[in-house]
Amino acid sequence: MRRVFESALAVAAVMLVPVTRAHAQDASKSVANGGIMADGWQGKVDPQEEKAGKTVKDAMFMKEGAGFHATTGPATTYWNPANKASGNYTVKATFKEPAYMGLNSHPHPYGIVIGGNDMGTDNETFLYCAPYGSGTFIVRGFGPAAFKMNGGGEANAAVHKAAAKGEAVTQEVAMSVKGDEVSCAINGTTVATYKKSDVVGAGKLKSTDGVYGIRMAHNTEAVITGLTMTKN
Repeated sequence: MRRVFESALAVAAVMLVPVTRAHAQDASKSVANGGIMADGWQGKVDPQEEKAGKTVKDAMFMKEGAGFHATTGPATTYWNPANKASGNYTVKATFKEPAYMGLNSHPHPYGIVIGGNDMGTDNETFLYCAPYGSGTFIVRGFGPAAFKMNGGGEANAAVHKAAAKGEAVTQEVAMSVKGDEVSCAINGTTVATYKKSDVVGAGKLKSTDGVYGIRMAHNTEAVITGLTMTKN
């Protein structure tokens, strides 16, 4: 009986090794010559990244042509305080991941931020919708603690899938506020809709009015074009 017990412990120990290594490999990496190189733009890494000693200098956000080029590093939210939306509106942009999973061992998301208030502080609140090149998307936010609207990732046929690791994939992401509803559309198809009361309140958004911007998960790269806000 003792030999069986010891053998079971040995097997369990072996099975745990790959899991530990996988987490270690997915730690946020620092980007060389990082920082924010786009006039008027600001950024803040997630609280857990700050606790690990990471800052926006460990990621890169720069102007590129008429758009932007972002490479992380720690998970980071970027915004320009001049970019504000209120009432009924739609914020959209196109994200091109030049090399799917080029900086990570599994898919990571990128997308649009709306409803930003107290940005750059420990009390910041915002909501974001972000697709993965695997064909899934998430809707999450900070209020100021992190909260989820659709769990750990939801599949939808509208979300483009990369042909393979290292291949480019492009997603158009739009977040809209209209009347009593907040929605996310990816590549022209609405993939999620919520009542305002579901996203505004204690532990969630202070308001759907606020700053809009860009959300980048850790160890991810994207070229962002066509960031615009229109009134609905």
